[in-house]
Amino acid sequence: MSLQETVLMQLRDQILSGGFAPGERLAEQQLAERLGASRTPVRAALVTLEQEGLVEANETGKYLVRQFTAQEVIDAIAVRGHLEGMAARLVAEHGVSRQLQGQLQACLDEGDRLLADDPLTMESYADYALMNDRFHALLLEASGNRALQRAVALNDKLPFAPASAMLPMQGTMAQDRDWMIYAHRQHHMLFDALRRGESARAQALAVEHTEVAQMNMRLALERRAESERVLPGIRLVVG
Repeated sequence: MSLQETVLMQLRDQILSGGFAPGERLAEQQLAERLGASRTPVRAALVTLEQEGLVEANETGKYLVRQFTAQEVIDAIAVRGHLEGMAARLVAEHGVSRQLQGQLQACLDEGDRLLADDPLTMESYADYALMNDRFHALLLEASGNRALQRAVALNDKLPFAPASAMLPMQGTMAQDRDWMIYAHRQHHMLFDALRRGESARAQALAVEHTEVAQMNMRLALERRAESERVLPGIRLVVG
């Protein structure tokens, strides 16, 4: 696990939960002190957040939290689900090579190992996110459809659209672990459908898989609405 990944996860979570308001400036030094990290991983995380549509650079190069609506996130996750569903169907139709089987199995084994931690630690959470990104990237690459790959890359520039951007991190770590175990079980079922060449089932599972992200979005909205009632200064943007 890299420190950059941990910093990235924490900043994503703060933006989603309302810890940073739309338009708020994110200063490297202040963030580094807040997160107990150096400025280097913070700077790298901010670049990634800009690519994901969560922050934007102003004319002086300073990063500001981008305003986005709940509907933007919900729509982007839904689009990713359908795009990845198409990718899964294509992989099942093409047949899974021995090399791809080995790579996907390695992801599954690593996920099983990481989720065996109880309670779930920040380190195992960050490593799981990296594994999850790898699993999804392997499927997309194996689809062989360049237009589809470009569409996913474009969609990933929308707020919280990337595969690991909405992993459960809004509740307690115990709740997070339960949801991640459920999501990883879906990985196993998808892998089984791919190996069996069950294209329709693989497509349906890939679409259904994004429900974990949608669930986390709903929980985040509920918690932000509660924060708004308790702390009126925190504003929830719902469109």
